Amino acid sequence: MTVLPRGLTVRRDAGLYGYERALRRVGMAPVAGVDEAGRGACAGPLVAAAVVLPDGSRGQVPGLADSKLLTPLARERAYGEVLRRASAWSVVVVGPQECDRLGMHVANVEALRRSLARLEVRPSYVLTDGFPVDGLEVPGLAIWKGDRVAACIAAASVVAKVTRDRIMTALHRDFPVYDFETHKGYITPTHTAALAEHGPCAIHRRRFVNVRRALGEAVPDPEPGVGDNDRVVTEQLEVGG
Repeated sequence: MTVLPRGLTVRRDAGLYGYERALRRVGMAPVAGVDEAGRGACAGPLVAAAVVLPDGSRGQVPGLADSKLLTPLARERAYGEVLRRASAWSVVVVGPQECDRLGMHVANVEALRRSLARLEVRPSYVLTDGFPVDGLEVPGLAIWKGDRVAACIAAASVVAKVTRDRIMTALHRDFPVYDFETHKGYITPTHTAALAEHGPCAIHRRRFVNVRRALGEAVPDPEPGVGDNDRVVTEQLEVGG
């Protein structure tokens, strides 16, 4: 399901908690939000999170917003508030080798499914960021830039982003020449230079164009009719979530 329940509308000015309030009014509670971090990175894991926020004032998370719009300190504060207030939350970490095996789109969808399956509270409705996720066993809605308009998705984005950033900071100690602590595995001039000088390390994703080039491997042309999400390799030039 990729539309709201019949007869339900959400005003554009309803605010960050508008979707959850509207769904609760028609008996579609609890509502879970899911999001991921690290899809566009060429190194490190993909991290997905699912969050169910309670009704009322307890579910109002101070400082909550799309994780990419928050400073690192604000994200950490929001992360603590989400974990303290949430009715349920879960995190799934998919390693770079599994991302290579599955392909990024499949790995992403699978991670989102797993994060929902691990929630201790079974949701009645699921809000996802950007694209629909099949096989959730409950109805749901994909929202364009959902982490900016739905609180439970924003909460999931914060949990995923903070978790992944902490992992990449820890991995920096194992692979200091790549400066993972700064760019978290996304492509930056510093990361590109390190790849050229040292080649890929154990946590680089071999399906990405820049990693294959650093390995001296040929980069195949995309197959006809294959979309960007399913291509073997992609390049990411912007640091993101």
